[in-house]
Amino acid sequence: MKKQGCEIEAIGISYKISTKKREHPFKIFTKKQEINQEPKQAMDLEEASLGAKHVLKDVFCKAKPWEILAIVGPSGAGKSSLLEILAGKLTPQNGTIFVNQNPIDKARFKKISGYVTQKDTLFPLLTVEETLMFSAKLRLRLPQAQLSSNVKSLMKELGLDHVAMTRVGDDRIRGISGGERRRVSIGVDAIHDPEVLILDEPTSGLDSTSALQIIDMLKVMAETRGRTIILSIHQPGFRIVKLFNSILMMANGSVLHHGTVDQLGVNLRTMGMQLPIHVNVVEFAIESIETIQQQREVLQKEMQPQVLTSSTTKPQQKRIEEVGEGRSGKFTLQQLFQQSKVVDEEIINVEFDFPLGFANSRLQETLILTHRFSKNIFRTKELFACRTIQMLISGLVLGSIFYNLEDDLIGAEERVGLFAFILTFLLSCTTEALPIFLQEREILMKETSCGSYRVSSYAIANGLVYLPFLLILAILFTIPLYWLVGLNPNFIAFMHFLLLIWLILYTANSVVVCFSALVPNFIVGNSVISGVMGSFFLFSGYFTSKHGIPNYWIFMHYISLFKYPFEGFLINEFSNSGKCLEYMFGKCMVNAEDLLREEGYREDEKWRNVVIMVCFILLYRFISYVILRFRCCPGISNFKGTLVWYMILLNLFIYFSLSLSHECEQDSSHVFGIYLR
Repeated sequence: MKKQGCEIEAIGISYKISTKKREHPFKIFTKKQEINQEPKQAMDLEEASLGAKHVLKDVFCKAKPWEILAIVGPSGAGKSSLLEILAGKLTPQNGTIFVNQNPIDKARFKKISGYVTQKDTLFPLLTVEETLMFSAKLRLRLPQAQLSSNVKSLMKELGLDHVAMTRVGDDRIRGISGGERRRVSIGVDAIHDPEVLILDEPTSGLDSTSALQIIDMLKVMAETRGRTIILSIHQPGFRIVKLFNSILMMANGSVLHHGTVDQLGVNLRTMGMQLPIHVNVVEFAIESIETIQQQREVLQKEMQPQVLTSSTTKPQQKRIEEVGEGRSGKFTLQQLFQQSKVVDEEIINVEFDFPLGFANSRLQETLILTHRFSKNIFRTKELFACRTIQMLISGLVLGSIFYNLEDDLIGAEERVGLFAFILTFLLSCTTEALPIFLQEREILMKETSCGSYRVSSYAIANGLVYLPFLLILAILFTIPLYWLVGLNPNFIAFMHFLLLIWLILYTANSVVVCFSALVPNFIVGNSVISGVMGSFFLFSGYFTSKHGIPNYWIFMHYISLFKYPFEGFLINEFSNSGKCLEYMFGKCMVNAEDLLREEGYREDEKWRNVVIMVCFILLYRFISYVILRFRCCPGISNFKGTLVWYMILLNLFIYFSLSLSHECEQDSSHVFGIYLR
C-alpha cells in the first residue's frame, strides 16, 4: 500500500560551536600537554586548540511518514542540536536536508511543520481552550465556526476536553497537570495540522504513566494522520520503546545506530553483548555507549580495506535488504545504517503547496494579540488589582498629606515638592510588570519563529492594550489627589494634569517594555531600570539648575524623563491661575503668571512638553521593536533597513528635543528657589 506523506532525510550534517577562550596571561608558566595521550583526549585537545567544539559529526538520518523516529542517547549527544537543525532553527556548517528528496525550503517547511520545545512556553492565565483558539486564529485562515470545530476536535484527540475551561497554570499558578500542559504545548504546534512534528524531550519531567500517554498519543497521530514525527528522548521505558518505528542512537555528536529496535538488538548480540532479562534494548545500549564506540572503531578499521576494494551497486543493496541481518548475522552498525538510507519506494513524492505569507493581515493580527493581552492583564492580580488599589490609596494619602495648600510662597514650594514626588513615584513603581514582559518575550520569539504573526503586530498590540488600563490608573490617582490638594481649580487645568499623569505612566511602561526586550532576566532588568531612572531624576533640574550641570553631561538633562512633565506640572499649575504668591501692604507683589513669564515660560509651551513626552514614548517603543525584531529575526539583511530608520529617528528626536528646549535658560526649581529663600 502506497503512503502519502513527508519524508525527511539529513545527509552529512556537521555542526560546531565556538569555544575559544582568552589565553591565560601566565600561560608560559603552565605545563605543556604531553604528546602520548589517549585518542579521545587528543581529539578534545585538538578541538580546544581550534576554538570549536563539534556538536554533530557527519550525521545521517531519515524520518518517514506514518512513523515515529526517536533520537536517543546520553546527555550531550547532540540530540537537541539535531532537532533544531531539522526544524530550521539552526544552520549546519556542512550537510543537506531533503524533504521528499528535494532540498529543504525553510520558509515553506515552517508552514508544514511544528516544533515543540522542551520548555512549555504558555500563558498560565489562559484556559486550555483559549490557548488553542488564539493559536488557531493566528495560524489558520478559517471562519470562526470552523476554528472552533478544529479546536474542539484537537482537544478531544489530545485528551484535553475535560480540562478545556481550566487555566494552564505554571509553577506559581495552580492549573492543569504537567502531562496535560505538555499536551497543550503539542496542540499549539499541531493546530495547523502539520505534516512533520518535531519534539524535544516531550517526556521530560513527567512520570512514567504521563510519558507513556504522550508517546501513545503521538503514535496515534502518526498512524491516523500520516504525520512524520521526530522526537528526542533521554531514557525511554520498555513500553515506550515498543511504540517507536525506528531509532537514531547518538553519542558525542555521532550516529551509532539508525534503524529499528530489533536491528539494534541483533547488532549488540553480534558484538558479543548479552542483554539482561529485565532491561530494554535501548536502555542497555545507552549504558554501553563506551563499549559500542570501541567496537565500532575496531570494526571500521577492519572494514576499511574491504570498502576500498569493493563498491556496492544498487542491485547489491537490494539484495542485502532482502537477505537481512538474519542471513549473515555479522552486519556492523555502519552497514545497518547504510540499509536505512535506501529510498523507500512506497512513499509518494508530494509537493505541499502552503502559502508563504501570514495567515492574517497586520490589522487582524493586532486585534487578536490585543484581545489576548487584555485577558492576561485583567487576570493578573499583581498587575491589575494590586496596581489599581495602589494608585487609589496613593492618591488619597498624598491628598491628605498635602491637603488644601495655601496660595503663597510656602504653598508654592510644597507644590513643587509634591510634583517632584509624583514623578519619582510614578516613574519608579512600574518594574513589577517586568516579569510579565519577559515571559511574553519568550512566547513572542517562539511564535514568530514559526511564522504565526509579525513582530510589528506584537509591538503595536502591546502598545495599544495598556492605554485604557493606564488611563484607569491615572483617573483613580488624579481625582482624589487633585481636589484634596487644591491645585488649579480650572477644569481645563485638571484635564491637562490628568493627561500628564497618563503620559507619565505610559512613558514608564514604554521604558520597561524597551529594557525587557534587551535584558536577559528580571534581576538585571530591575537593576538597569532603577539605575536609568535614578540618572534621569538626577539630571532633571530639580536638584541643580541646567547651568550647574557640566557640559559633557548636559545631554542627560535634555533626555531626562523627569524634565518635561515637571515643567508641564509647573506651567499648568501657575499659568492663568490668578494666584498671588506674596502680598505687601495689601498689594500683590509676586504673581505666579508674571513669574513664569519672566523666566521664559508661556502657557502654549505646555503642549510642547506633551509633544516631547509623546516622542519619548514613540522612541522607546520603536527601540523595543528594533530589539525584538533583531532577536526574532537575527538575519543581518532584514535588520539593516530597520537599523537605518532607527538611527534617523534617533537623530531627529535629539535635534527636535534640543531645538525645543534651548529657550529654557534655567530649570523650574531654580526659578522658584529665588523667591522661596
